[in-house]
Amino acid sequence: MELTQPFVATSQHVTPHYPQPTEDKTREVHRIASELYRQQADWVTFFRKILGVEGVVRRLFTTAAELSALEQSQEFGQIQQMLAKLRERGGNAAEECEPTRVITVRLPKSLHEFLRTEAHEKKTSMNKLCISKLLQVIDEELIPSD
Repeated sequence: MELTQPFVATSQHVTPHYPQPTEDKTREVHRIASELYRQQADWVTFFRKILGVEGVVRRLFTTAAELSALEQSQEFGQIQQMLAKLRERGGNAAEECEPTRVITVRLPKSLHEFLRTEAHEKKTSMNKLCISKLLQVIDEELIPSD
């Protein structure tokens, strides 16, 4: 039985290329997130370094399928818990280094009232509630296309 290997050609020579399995990448992201969490980073820094556009997740998981697999893993759930706990601690030391931005979202009145009521029931601000909702993973099938 002949084994086939994927190869990567360089200008010098051809070398075997073994893609890092998704499970290994998942463990690596979790390890880095755990280390940053233990350092008690503020939540904005944690988000930026782990989940942000240039964070470790986006660098390691380059395809939609890989990212989807990560988001369904137990390790990703734990990373989400770390982020939530960092947000609970309060304080935004990162705001001094990273300015905040304002977005305007058009909502039906009934949805606005629902969010306001939910925030009141949870004894939090609408801003904190909406940020929490924005940080959650949403199934792509639930997002309408334009």
